[in-house]
Amino acid sequence: MTQPSWTDSSLGTMKRAALWLVAVVGEGSTFTKEDIKEAFPGVAQADRRVRDLRDHGWRIDTQREDLTLGPNEQRFVKAGVPVWEPGKATKTSTALTQTQRREVLARDGHLCRSCGIAPGEMYAGSYESAQLDIARRTVKQPSGGEKTELVAECNRCRVGGRGQAADLGGLLAGIKGLGSLERKMLAGWVSEDKREFSTVERIWADYRTLPAESRAKVAEALSGLAD
Repeated sequence: MTQPSWTDSSLGTMKRAALWLVAVVGEGSTFTKEDIKEAFPGVAQADRRVRDLRDHGWRIDTQREDLTLGPNEQRFVKAGVPVWEPGKATKTSTALTQTQRREVLARDGHLCRSCGIAPGEMYAGSYESAQLDIARRTVKQPSGGEKTELVAECNRCRVGGRGQAADLGGLLAGIKGLGSLERKMLAGWVSEDKREFSTVERIWADYRTLPAESRAKVAEALSGLAD
């Protein structure tokens, strides 16, 4: 089927916006609201029609998903359903309601489930505060299938963890291999939904973030302190 032109005014704005992204912007490239206004002069809420494409599988990132973007930039990452084709523009919304967001945040203790940071808390060594949002996490099931579940995650972890899948089956298999004392310890952490890390564990976590030259200095310092 021949792809129509995005300038065809007989098409709806959302269809024209999709064609504009494909023909003019291109996957992987950025655009702004001003670019949309210039492309669709006099068309009310053209930027909203671009956002509506997300309900049809189009991936369009903002600074919330991609920290490298400016506050007014968006990135056209991947095209979804070709909504300009007959019968393809049926809306199957994946947008979350405010009620769903509140429920997920409350269930996850208003903490990022990847790093444990709370909203408004400053990231270590920076002046950037955390913001929580809801991410869709692929979870591999013990049966071998996959399931998409909702989880609270901060802006940094959402970007770094995109595309990763959690392995529930592997985790459950690992639990079965634990000794009784280890299972009891783990059950306590799960019951409290938290774990206090020792000083040496926190130091180890910081060490792992160091570049090779700095890691070598830590090794040297430890060698000099050896009994």
